[in-house]
Amino acid sequence: MNLTATCFLGLVTGSLLWITHAHAQEAEPGKEGKVEAQYSREIDQLARDKQIQKAFQHIVAQQKQNREELIMLTEIPAPPFMEQKRGIRFASMLKEAGADSVWTDKVGNVIALRKGRKGKGCVALDGHLDTVFPAETDVKVKMKGDTLFAPGIGDDTRGLVAVVAVLRALEDAKIETQSDVLFIGSVGEEGLGDLRGVKHLFSDQSCRIDSWISIEAGAMGRVSNMGLGSNRYKITFKGPGGHSWGAFGLANPQHALGSAIHYFSKAADKFTRSGARTSFNVGRIGGGTSVNSIPFASWMEVDMRSEIPENLVLIDSLLKASVQKALEENNQMRRSGPALTVEFERIGERPSGELAETLPLVQRSMASVAYFGASQKPVGGLRTQISPFQKESRR
Repeated sequence: MNLTATCFLGLVTGSLLWITHAHAQEAEPGKEGKVEAQYSREIDQLARDKQIQKAFQHIVAQQKQNREELIMLTEIPAPPFMEQKRGIRFASMLKEAGADSVWTDKVGNVIALRKGRKGKGCVALDGHLDTVFPAETDVKVKMKGDTLFAPGIGDDTRGLVAVVAVLRALEDAKIETQSDVLFIGSVGEEGLGDLRGVKHLFSDQSCRIDSWISIEAGAMGRVSNMGLGSNRYKITFKGPGGHSWGAFGLANPQHALGSAIHYFSKAADKFTRSGARTSFNVGRIGGGTSVNSIPFASWMEVDMRSEIPENLVLIDSLLKASVQKALEENNQMRRSGPALTVEFERIGERPSGELAETLPLVQRSMASVAYFGASQKPVGGLRTQISPFQKESRR
C-alpha cells in the first residue's frame, strides 16, 4: 500500500489525540471551516483500509505506553534553551520506534527520518520540546479522575508523545508513504526561544520540507492555519545613577520607564480597540539596586501581537514614539548631570501569515479530525464543520 503522507499523518494523529486526555490551557475562539466533500470521501476511504485499521488498533493498544511516556517526558523540565535532557530521551524513543535515522541538529532539534517509497517529497510531523515554565517549576504529574495534570503536559509534551506514537503505528502496520517523513521535536517555541528551532529547519541549512504538521495543545477540532505574528523588545533606559538624596536632580531611568509604559499603554489601548485583533503586554520590568539609590539602568520586556503585519508595524511605531516621548520629557526635567539614553534590543520576531482554508493540506487536516466527530468546540484557527457525507459514513 502506498499513501500520501499528509493524509495518513492527519488521520492517524487525529485518532491518537481522540483517545488521549491531558489538561491543556484554553485556546482563543476560532472561525468555522467547512470540509469539502472530495476530502471527506478521501479520508473516509483511507480510514476503511485494512492497514489503516491496523494502525488505529495499534494506537489503541499502546494507550498505556503513551500514558507512561507522557508522564515520563513531562517530568523532565525543558524551559527554552534547556531542552537537551528531554531531547536525549525523545531521541531514544524515536530510535526504539524504528526510524531509519535519528539525529540532533546544531540548534538542538531532534529529528528522525522515515524514508518514503519515492522520496520525492518531505513531510514533517512536529511537537516542540520546550515548555513555558522555568526550570525550578514542580512538574510532577498528578491525576484527577481520568485526566493528567502538570505544567507543560498539554503544551506540548502530549504532542511529542503523539509524534512517536504515529511513527510506531506506521511501523506496526507496515505502511509505506510516497514521501519521506520527518518526526521532529523542535526547540525554542516558547518565550524568548523565538521559534529558533523551526526557523532553522526552514533555513538553507536544513533539508527541504514540503508540508509541515505541528501538534499543539488544545481540543480536538482545532486546525491552526494562521501564524500569529509578534514583535518583542527589551528596552533599557540608562543614566549616571547616584544617591537618592545626595544626587537628587539627576535624570532617573526608572521614572522614564514608568512614563514610557504609561504613554504606550494609553496609545496602544486606543489603537487595539478597533480593526484586526492586536495585543500588547509589558511582561517584565527590572532595574535599580536599592530603595535609596537612583538606578543606573531600568528595563522592560514588551510583547506585541497581531494577525496582520500592518498592525504590527503600527503598534511597533506607537511603542517607539512613547519611549522617545518619555526619554525627552525626563531629560527636560533633570536638574543636573548627563542626559538619559535608551536602547532597543529586539528579542523576538515572528511573522504573521495565513494559509487558505481551501488548500489540500488544510482540508485534509480538517477532514481527519472531523472523521472522529471532533467539531463541537470552536477553538484556535479553524473549527471543523462535519459534512453530511461524513455523518452518514459513520452510521
